[in-house]
Amino acid sequence: MLLITAVALGILLNPLNTTMISVALSRLQEDFRLTFADVSWLISTYYLASAIGQPLMGKWSDLFGRKKVFMIGLLLVTVSSCLAPLAPSFGWLIGFRIIQAVGSSALFPSGMAIIRSQISANQAKALGVVSIFSSTSAAFGPSIGGFLLHYGDWPLIFLCNFPFIIGSFLLAWKMFPKDPKSSGSASDMDWPGVGLFSATIFMWLLFFLSIADGASLWMLAVSAALTYALYRYEFGHSKPFINVAFLKNNKNVSLIYVQFILTNMAFYSIMFGIPSYLQRVQLMDAQKAGLVMLSIAGFSVVVTPLVSRWIDRSGSRPSLLFGTIAVVAGSLLMLLIRDQAGVTTIFLVLCVLGIANGFNNLGMQTALYDYVKKAETGIASGLFMTSRFIGTILSSSLLAALFGKNITTPHLHSMAWVCAGLGVLMFALTVRMPKADASKATQ
Repeated sequence: MLLITAVALGILLNPLNTTMISVALSRLQEDFRLTFADVSWLISTYYLASAIGQPLMGKWSDLFGRKKVFMIGLLLVTVSSCLAPLAPSFGWLIGFRIIQAVGSSALFPSGMAIIRSQISANQAKALGVVSIFSSTSAAFGPSIGGFLLHYGDWPLIFLCNFPFIIGSFLLAWKMFPKDPKSSGSASDMDWPGVGLFSATIFMWLLFFLSIADGASLWMLAVSAALTYALYRYEFGHSKPFINVAFLKNNKNVSLIYVQFILTNMAFYSIMFGIPSYLQRVQLMDAQKAGLVMLSIAGFSVVVTPLVSRWIDRSGSRPSLLFGTIAVVAGSLLMLLIRDQAGVTTIFLVLCVLGIANGFNNLGMQTALYDYVKKAETGIASGLFMTSRFIGTILSSSLLAALFGKNITTPHLHSMAWVCAGLGVLMFALTVRMPKADASKATQ
């Protein structure tokens, strides 16, 4: 249990710092005299660095040792958390946040690989504990950030990382098994592949962000060209950074990544869209809107232990079928929300979506590991989290396209229909999911 806690305390740093900063944007605008468009790069660059860092650090953990990479990740988060409050300019603050993103990105793939290698029985329960830490930190991030801002200022958002860093470091130092002697070296890394992957992710990010003002065709063309170049280069490489041959030959893993992108696109559209709707249309204050949004986080946390036991008995597929149906049901229930709707109605609708998130989040993680060998856990976990960030970026584009400069109940209903459609696609992908090969998960 202490080993799981060590991993969980480290893993929560990325989602916690992703969402805590959202409540501090207005203060940062005042301190650095920025427009909202300027300050939004603090979020975009964090997503970008995380999307690139997850598979990169996953590969490093496979090559050089999982405990070593986990500890280095904690060190990078420590350095960034110390320096960010002292940032002399906004550019420096972005730089420190990028270091924080890279450091926290090392913790998920290396930590999950350690859990998988050390815990063979009831892995779903172990993943359930980690999932609770991760989902809770992301959901409660804005509330924690608001509390810190109320009693201090934005530097506290970085300083509050230290209890988690210290706890994770001490437990990991004691509980993690010693890494076997590494035979890997920096030359084993596919650096051209890393560069191509980074450029591809960056261009797709720019394209998605351009959708709000009208999609840029040249960005789309460049993004597609880079994607094709990455595929061709990595397919012919003996030690590729992104093993496209493996993805091509194992379509189950590829489709799990696609499904996870859709899952996060729907979830984060709701998580980011509903609070603004509650404040601008339902005229709730920030505190009340935050309390209503806790229904998603609360029910997601409550059902996760139940889901883990179900998965241990029946596998990932039944829980995903239930979770995707809940996405469709919860999205359609949003159509019941009208102008000046009762708080109880909104709360109950969001509870259904919280239950859906609990089922889908853990179900997707365990489904991935059903089709991935233990030796491939690091890079597979990194790409899994990259899929999450891609889904988050797509959710921002969706909200920009649907809400534009004005948020109304009809716009909310449009979002509900889109999320219901995403749920139907997720259900279809789950239905076609074949029975896992139990022997692969033990290799």
